[in-house]
Parts: sequence; structure tokens; C-alpha cells
Amino acid sequence: MERNGNAIEVNNITKHFKVYPDKGAQLKERLLFRKRSRFEIRDVLKGISFSVKNGEAVGLIGHNGCGKSTTLKLLTRIMYPDSGTITMNGRVSSLIELGAGFHPDMSGRENIYTNAAIFGLTKKEIDARLSDIVEFSELAEFIDNPVRTYSSGMYMRLAFSVAINVDADILLIDEILAVGDTNFQTKCFNRLRELKAAGITIIIVTHDLSTIEKFCDRAIWLNDGLIVKEGRSPEVVDAYFNFMNHKRIEAEEAAAAEKASQEPPEEVPAEEQPAEEQPPEQEQTSGDGIDYTANRFGLKYIEITKARMIGASGKDSRIFPAGSDLTIEIDFKVNKPLDEYIFGFGFYTLEGECLYGNNTQLDRITVKTDSTTGTVAVDVLGLPLLAGKYLLNVAVVDNNGTPMDFYRNYCDFEVVSDDRSTGYFSIPHKWRIGK
Repeated sequence: MERNGNAIEVNNITKHFKVYPDKGAQLKERLLFRKRSRFEIRDVLKGISFSVKNGEAVGLIGHNGCGKSTTLKLLTRIMYPDSGTITMNGRVSSLIELGAGFHPDMSGRENIYTNAAIFGLTKKEIDARLSDIVEFSELAEFIDNPVRTYSSGMYMRLAFSVAINVDADILLIDEILAVGDTNFQTKCFNRLRELKAAGITIIIVTHDLSTIEKFCDRAIWLNDGLIVKEGRSPEVVDAYFNFMNHKRIEAEEAAAAEKASQEPPEEVPAEEQPAEEQPPEQEQTSGDGIDYTANRFGLKYIEITKARMIGASGKDSRIFPAGSDLTIEIDFKVNKPLDEYIFGFGFYTLEGECLYGNNTQLDRITVKTDSTTGTVAVDVLGLPLLAGKYLLNVAVVDNNGTPMDFYRNYCDFEVVSDDRSTGYFSIPHKWRIGK
């Protein structure tokens, strides 16, 4: 094989499958229930083309059902395309379904010979590699036991060891890198790096984008059976990450809208009627009778009836892009009028650590009202949080800081971001490289 050419050439391949909603398994069922034999054609690949150079590592990314695994199976010739051509230059080893071809009643040693033969090795070649395969798998004391006595981890380790020791020119990997314990996983990755350094062509299918970025020279993003983008791994991963973030936001907003349309109008419980019908206790001192360990506490002279987080869609949401604007609205009702009301909000980690808190008093804003109900809103400009899940606290206190209605963990919300920084906040920065 020439090392300056392409190891893999894929030219305009298509693949479709027949999908049966309820296919009868027996002839009698098919005759009695003919409608069950109806099917729909699902186009999984719609004409994709790409090439992989010798010694190159390429990652295939995309959401479930986009055609990644189908592409890999076509490359291994487990299945064949409906149209188009695939050219593979060299011996191919695949880590798609580890242990395919293993027989449970045969020993580990016997299965090594069988599985390696499937990859195209002669007995003489297997003899020469046997000790390396057993040593890498760390199963020397169990190698002559039937593989049906192996744990799932042992089974996978033996299969992985065979697949990477067959002197392949092309290695195809599909979501099987979590093999064994942490130490063995590290060992597997180190071995893959050695194979890459030795000039082996590698294609990886995985949802672990960090693996694609660190290990692969290029990435190919598939969506709905087509190639959306291909190029340097970081650039393709960033584009895919951004696409998936927007997709999650759209799905969350659609679900929230549907839920809101199905919810009946809220009824105010009897115990939450205005002060004329159920007056609160009078002349309570600050903190008297308040359980500060509760999730919600306060004197209830003024109550929070509902809070909302509103994003770009203008609707109540629980997922927001980092850097976007959002509004927090707090509905309240007055049971006992006070001279001043201080409203506040805070962002917290799931562990209860305060990331940010503010209130109207800190911002020198005075809130007074003669109404029995009302709404206070605060606009958060350019949400600076990094990707993750957070908690919202809302509260109203009097001008002495006595809680009227303090709501811990009112709701959780999620931030999606393309920023790969660690921590909680995205801090604007710019690198400069000088001599």
C-alpha cells in the first residue's frame, strides 16, 4: 500500500432500510395480518463522499440516527451500500462489536485464534502475536477458561486486545473505548496513540467530543444522512456543539409551550386569600417564628406567587444560551402593606454555593406599591455563566432584612455554551503572543 495516497475513498454512497412498524414473524401471522407487512423506506445515507489519507485519524460525529455507525459498518463490509463505491486500501480491523465471533464454550486462547482468523491472520501470524495479545489483555490466568465464565469487562478486554494486535492498516472504532477499568482504558488510549504514530489509519465514531478534538486530525459531521461539515477537528466540533445547543433550546421551549397550553388556570388556595380574608399575625419581631432551615420561609406579609425565567422566545424557559439576555419576573401579592419591599434573586450551584446575588436595595431602587398584587422584573444582560445546571433563588424582604418570603431553589435552569473554559463564569479575555 502506498503511504502517500488515500487509505479510504468513499464516493457518493447511499443506504436505506425497510422499517416495519409491526412485522409478523410467522407465515400464519403474515397471512392473517397482511397490514403488518407494510413498511416504510428510511434513507440513512443520502449520498456522502469523503476520503481519508494514510496515517490520518478521522472522527465521525453527529446525533443518534445520523448515519455514523452505518457508515462504519459499510467500511467494514458488514453491509454494503445501495449505490456508490467504497475503496479500502489495506487490511482492516474493526472495533465495532467487540467479541463478534467469540464462542462462549471455547477458551479465551481458542477464541483468540478464531477471532484473529476472522481478521485475516494465518495460524503462524497468530502464534507470533499470541503472547502480546494475552499480555495486553491481562488475562493470563484465565486464558484457558471458557469465555462464558468471563465477566463482561474481561470479555471486552480480550476482544480489544485481539483487534489491536492484528497489524491492520486501517482501524475502525465505534463507541467502545470504555473498556475495563480506568487503568485499562488509559492503556487502550495509549495503545491507540502508538498505532496512530506508527501510521495506522484510524476512524472513530463517538459522542465524546473531547476525544475527537484531542485524538483526531479531522472530523466529519453527519446529520440526516448528509455531511454538514468536515475539516480540522476543533472547527467541526465547535460547529456541531453550537448546533446541538440550539437544538436543545428549541426542544425545551417547544416542550414548555406545550405544557403551558395544557395546564389548567391556577386556583388560589383558601389559605392564600388576601389579607382581608386571612390576616397575618401582627407585630412579629424580626426572625420570630421563622424556620431559616426550610426551603421556603418568611412572615408572609408579602408573598411570591410565581416566578418566571424568560428567554429570547418571550416564554417561560429553563434553558438559555450563555451570553444571552433573560428576564426574571416575580409575581407577588400583599397581605400586609409595608413601607418598602426589597426584591432579590440569586444564582446557585446544585450544591448550594452562591454564584451571584442581588436585590433592589443594593441597586438603590425603592419599591413601593398600594396594590394588593404586582410583578417585579429584572433583566439579566449577557448571562455570563458557563455550560451547566444551576438553581434560582428568589426572595422579598422588608427594609430591615426580615424575610417576608424567601424561596430557596425555586427552580433549576440550564446554560448551554460553546465556551470550553472551566469553572462557572465566562470571563472575556484575549491572548497575545509576543517574542
